[in-house]
Amino acid sequence: MNVSVNFCGIDFPNPTVIASGYLGVTGASLANCVRNGAGGVTGKTLFMDPRPGHPNPTILTFPGGLINAVGLCGEGIRKAKHEFEKYRELAPENPIIGSIGGKNLKELVEVAEIMNTYPVDMLELNFSCPNVDDEMGRPIACDPSMTAEATKAIRKVVTKPISVKLSPNVPNIGLIAKTAEAAGADAITAVNTMGPGMLIDPKLRRPILANKVGGVSGQALKPIAVRCVYDVYKAVQIPIIATGGITNGRDALEMILAGGSLLGIGSALLSHDMACFTMIVDKIRDYMKEEGFTDISELVGLAHEI
Repeated sequence: MNVSVNFCGIDFPNPTVIASGYLGVTGASLANCVRNGAGGVTGKTLFMDPRPGHPNPTILTFPGGLINAVGLCGEGIRKAKHEFEKYRELAPENPIIGSIGGKNLKELVEVAEIMNTYPVDMLELNFSCPNVDDEMGRPIACDPSMTAEATKAIRKVVTKPISVKLSPNVPNIGLIAKTAEAAGADAITAVNTMGPGMLIDPKLRRPILANKVGGVSGQALKPIAVRCVYDVYKAVQIPIIATGGITNGRDALEMILAGGSLLGIGSALLSHDMACFTMIVDKIRDYMKEEGFTDISELVGLAHEI
C-alpha cells in the first residue's frame, strides 16, 4: 500500500505532518516527531520580532476538546534560523514547512522573504489565529479581499510553494480558498482553531484562561474541520493540508475522503503521544487493503463522488 504523498512537488513518506504550534519550537523536537513516524513537520508561527505570548494559564482541556491562548509566542524569524538548520541536520529526508505571521501586511511580506531563504520546503501563511484579535484585529483569512492582497504580495517575493491557512469562522470558506488560489497560493491549510471560546471556573466566577478567550480545537472542532475541508476541495484545484481535531485513524480517513492530501496532526498527540503517527498510518494502510486501494491518492476527495 503506497501512502507516500507528493504535495506541491515535495515528497512526503506518509501524509502525517505535525501541525504548527505542536512541538514545533526547536529543530530537535521536530526531528523527534519524524523519528517517531511523522511524514513531515510544521514549525511554530514566527513573526519578525520575538513575542512573549499570553500569560499562563494558556492551555486547557475539556471533555471533547482543547482551548488555547498561547498567543503565537516565539523568538522571532531572525533568531530561529538555527532551528531550521538543526532540523535539516537531524532529519534531512523529511520535509519541513515554515509558518509565518505578521502584525500587518508589511511585516508579513518581510518575514516571508526571510523564511524563503531558510532551509524549508514550503511556507504556511498563518492568516487565521483567533486569539490575538486584541493585538491584530480581525484575522486576514476572514476577509476575501484581505486574503487576496496578502497572498498576492507574498507570492511576489517567495519562490517556494505557499499554503494559506484558513479560518473555520467564516460563512463561506470555499470562496476564501478560491480567492487565495487566484492570488497565487499553491495549497490551502484547513483549518485553524475555531472561536474564540471561553471556559469559566464556577468557584472563582471568572474565565480560566488569563487571556479570557482562546482557540478551540480537538474533537469539538473535527466535524467542522471535515466540512471545511470538503468545501475547500469543491472550490479549488490546489491540494489541501487537512487539520483540526484528528485524534485517530478514522478521523484521518474522514479528512482524506473529504479532500485532504496531507494531515496536520496535533490533537492526536494528547491521547496517543508519539505513537499517533504510526497508529494513523497503519489504520490508513489497513483501510486501503480492506477496500482494495493501492495508492493513497485514490482516496483523496472520494466522498465527493458518492
